[in-house]
Amino acid sequence: MPEGLLTWLDIVTMTPGTTFTQLPPGRHRAHGRDDYIETPEVDTFTLDTPGRWRRLDGDGDGDLDVTGRLIGGCIETLADVAGTPYADVPAFAAAAGDEGLLVYVEACEHDAGEICRHLHGMRLAGFFTGANAVVVGRTSAPGLPSLSQEEAVLDALGGLGVPIVAGVECGHVPPYMPIVNGARGRLVCTADRNELTQTLA
Repeated sequence: MPEGLLTWLDIVTMTPGTTFTQLPPGRHRAHGRDDYIETPEVDTFTLDTPGRWRRLDGDGDGDLDVTGRLIGGCIETLADVAGTPYADVPAFAAAAGDEGLLVYVEACEHDAGEICRHLHGMRLAGFFTGANAVVVGRTSAPGLPSLSQEEAVLDALGGLGVPIVAGVECGHVPPYMPIVNGARGRLVCTADRNELTQTLA
């Protein structure tokens, strides 16, 4: 992992109550992947494209420092279980009480039209109930001529009235920043500081 990020193996060995902060490296891999069968000696991510976290919501120039319980994952998977007992986010939000939630989502491969429909369905199923902010992972999934992936997010979630932060490393684009569902989170996004702090409690 690049400096500032931990691997999931680092995190699963931590004891309850541990707090750790992850900082984006400011770069990611835009295309391709390593072939570990042909080159098993590869031990470093190829991060060849600059990028940073950015606000998509209307207050995009404002500094953000927000907390909440973390919940989320891959849109293509969550869309099928949102609103069922297996992804009862309204109940999770109620259990979190005044803490609220930091909901994170990311697209693997579906195009922007499909992602837009998935996110609308998830919103209607209550998946964003109690969200203090929405974190959107960087994606290499395709857009459409009339709709980008970020426009899909705004179309479905812009009306929530909460901050939306995009370009985060949580997803299918290296370097794959791990996020722990149920952890207490603190998200900071400013012009000169991006970080996600998680407490395993």
